[in-house]
Amino acid sequence: MNESNGVLDINDQNFDQVISDGVTIVDFWAPWCLPCRLQGPILKKVSGKIGDKAKVCKMNVDENMTTAQKYGIVSIPTLLVFRDGEIEKKFIGVQDEQTLINAV
Repeated sequence: MNESNGVLDINDQNFDQVISDGVTIVDFWAPWCLPCRLQGPILKKVSGKIGDKAKVCKMNVDENMTTAQKYGIVSIPTLLVFRDGEIEKKFIGVQDEQTLINAV
């Protein structure tokens, strides 16, 4: 796992472990996706504001197709909020800071 300004870069191999405990926001994205690139700075702000209340992660769908397919990701960005490994909320498209903070 790589971390960039509080946002963890996760993959197929560590996904289940990362989401298994507590609240986790996962942004399914790709570097060629303009809306995804707009979502990135918002995630960094969210991570800074929620602190230890939740993990904020991103997953490149081009490099991690197994997990993206498992969760039926067809549009990006898609953000899933997990609580102890179970999906609690799903957002499709760019989400603002307050929406994501409220989801936690």
